[in-house]
Amino acid sequence: MSADADAPKRWLGRFLEDFDVGDRFRSRLGRTISEADNTWFTLLTMNTNQVHFNVEYAKGTEFERPLVVSSLTLAVVLGLSVADTSENAVANLGWEDIKLVRPVFAGDTLWAESEVLGVRESRSREGCGIIEVRTRGVNQRGEVVLEFRRSFMIFKRAAAAEVAATFPLATEDWRV
Repeated sequence: MSADADAPKRWLGRFLEDFDVGDRFRSRLGRTISEADNTWFTLLTMNTNQVHFNVEYAKGTEFERPLVVSSLTLAVVLGLSVADTSENAVANLGWEDIKLVRPVFAGDTLWAESEVLGVRESRSREGCGIIEVRTRGVNQRGEVVLEFRRSFMIFKRAAAAEVAATFPLATEDWRV
């Protein structure tokens, strides 16, 4: 079997031609946020607000336990939406109207839901287009925790083929 024989079975992501205004995508995967995720992200981003990492401090707040850093919530929900929306993006162009609707705590599981708001050809880059979506993060109770709008430049199918990385063919035979 040639290396290309399995190509039709591979998910290659969506290209400009695959989007229509009104399309809705729900992430196939959910992601449970752990205490370690929150601690790491807090440290990585140098966020010194104790409500995110000091249990004793957080007990004195209305939440009574540490909050997940909101920028981690945004990053996870955005990441969950990539397979459905922007796996073939050239670049993110902007985020707008970020709304933090509900707090997120360690142990919460998040999913992403995106709706296409706009689809057009790029005026500045041949072989690309611009997609605008709104995305929301939904927790395990079906509650919306975050909403935002995002726009990104994405390849047309033919243009993506020109820059696609290909899986390297092994130079050795199988051993098992």
